[in-house]
Amino acid sequence: MTDGRMTAAAFLVAELRRARTRRGWSQDDLAKAVNYSASMVSAIELGQQPPTAKYLELVDRALDTGGIFGRMLTDLVALDRARVWQLGWRALIEQARAVRWYEPLYVPGLFQTEAYARAVFEAGALLDGPEVERRLTDRLETHAVLYRDQPPQVVAILDEAALRRQVGNRKVMGEQVAHLARVATEHPRVRLHLVPGTAGEYPGLAGGFVLATLPDGVELGCVGGQVRTQEFTEPDVLIRMREVWESTLGEALPPAESIELMREVAESWN
Repeated sequence: MTDGRMTAAAFLVAELRRARTRRGWSQDDLAKAVNYSASMVSAIELGQQPPTAKYLELVDRALDTGGIFGRMLTDLVALDRARVWQLGWRALIEQARAVRWYEPLYVPGLFQTEAYARAVFEAGALLDGPEVERRLTDRLETHAVLYRDQPPQVVAILDEAALRRQVGNRKVMGEQVAHLARVATEHPRVRLHLVPGTAGEYPGLAGGFVLATLPDGVELGCVGGQVRTQEFTEPDVLIRMREVWESTLGEALPPAESIELMREVAESWN
């Protein structure tokens, strides 16, 4: 629902549930018929996961619907900008099996130290104390995704300027950049690249973004903002994000040289 009105995406999800129940099938029954996990069927029917064209093709075949769900995705949902499967930044990171993250302005939240994150949230005194603590707790809890049994593969590109801009005091910055270098050196599933200040103009400077690949192969784009995070599944948007990613990666230093530069920057703050 958006402003009290059902979106095309919500209608599609509701009709998927109705078609299954009319057949007298449980979610487990449908999962077996389409060779997906029952948890994935549940996530789709709850609006937590976008149904792919392949999934809908298999459902249409299993339920003998004449291809109605595939046509709904193509003809209705593609026109619907209000998606019901918005995950939110934290859920997106926690569910992803692979993350590509570009950030020109700040250290990405997944790698922020407590002191650095606190300074970010306290900047300008725009948030009251309880809200700062709530956001700080949420951010630090998200870090656990890197240390679970099967963490996502994370590749991040940062602009050197993000490490040169003072957030908090010099001690905060020195510890933050040193932390980045440690993670990049020690974590087997994290690769960090720095775009050096000598790179000049490049497309990524227009703004940071995340490309996340979910367990079923679905890719989502995510762009942060002053008010809310926005997620994208439109093919043309994802193609553009991938192009910017590849162009930006081409300007970045290799991991070993990036780590060396991080250590130099950390020392400069100390």
